[in-house]
Amino acid sequence: MAIDTSEYHLLINELAARKVRLVAVSKTKPPADILALYTIGQRDFGENYVQELVDKQARLPSDIQWHFIGHLQSNKVKYLAPFVHLIHGVDSFKLLKEINKQAAKCNRIIDVLLQIHIASEETKFGLDESELDELLASPDLSALKNVRICGLMGMASFSDDKNLVRDEFKMLKGIFESKKHIQTPNFKPETLSMGMSGDYKVAIEEGSTMVRIGSLLFGARQYNS
Repeated sequence: MAIDTSEYHLLINELAARKVRLVAVSKTKPPADILALYTIGQRDFGENYVQELVDKQARLPSDIQWHFIGHLQSNKVKYLAPFVHLIHGVDSFKLLKEINKQAAKCNRIIDVLLQIHIASEETKFGLDESELDELLASPDLSALKNVRICGLMGMASFSDDKNLVRDEFKMLKGIFESKKHIQTPNFKPETLSMGMSGDYKVAIEEGSTMVRIGSLLFGARQYNS
């Protein structure tokens, strides 16, 4: 499927008017599709498989800002640490420490988002608010000199019930606002990432500053048979 550049321009203009950043979710898509958006200005791309991201990063322009948006295992952090722009979905202090360790080896500070569980489905990963408070209050947090927590992210329920989805986004926005007063050297909550192809309009209405959109740009996801 060819990239619909007109759809991209409509979307990017809509988001720019709201000061919302677009992460083009390119997982399972070939490098040619990524280049098609790159050539018209897109720089933020999201992948959720470590090996696929490593392979694409080696083959594509060096100024692409790669976002890892999948569930990241601690033993895979070392492969992303040299180049990843932002790691979404950090849901444990253990993972945060490993990112810090690998970032230090690369002489980098890596930006991350903490994932908050807001969906009704139990299958979604993430911290609840009490776990978030515990992590942010940990005396060990300020010792992590090579990570910067730059915000929160969450995924709403996969549901046609827009009121449910809106309530979940509203809850995450409330948590985000309630943590802004916390002062630690490596907690700088500026990004609220919520909203995907099917619900990004609701997410923006509820305060999202970053959306992750794939199928609207690239078409349906492709899997190897």
